[in-house]
Amino acid sequence: MTSASFVGIGVDVHRFGTDRPLRLAGLDWPAAPGGLVGHSDGDVVAHACCDALLSAAGMGDLGTQFGTDEPEWADAGGVVLLAETAARLRAAGWQVANVSVQLIGPEPRLDDRRTAAEEILTQACGAPVRLSATTTDGLGLTGRGEGLAAIATALVHR
Repeated sequence: MTSASFVGIGVDVHRFGTDRPLRLAGLDWPAAPGGLVGHSDGDVVAHACCDALLSAAGMGDLGTQFGTDEPEWADAGGVVLLAETAARLRAAGWQVANVSVQLIGPEPRLDDRRTAAEEILTQACGAPVRLSATTTDGLGLTGRGEGLAAIATALVHR
């Protein structure tokens, strides 16, 4: 069998609206006014990574793998979902090459926490994960501060 490489894209968006801490890229951001609404922890960075990996492997998406009708995944950490996603890909014969993910929103600023976030995501994924951020210059739900989004690209090999 010949080796093949596949690229996947994942997008995740959650609105603000909980009093739990904001969780992004496996880190708590205590200075944020609140957390993101979701079946799990709302970690858009980790969730976008999961969707990109699942897309690349042709294994569906977060909803397919960890549905809201499965109570064991309620309030699950995004990093836990990322580690489980990577394990499911490996069990299906895939090797994760890398993931690149971009947080979209004006706050929180990654600054000196980027390296820690990349280390957490890389450990969960079992392959290099790189994190960047951007804003939408005040446009859309992220620009109005209503929520956050992330988009990720993953490369996997068979």
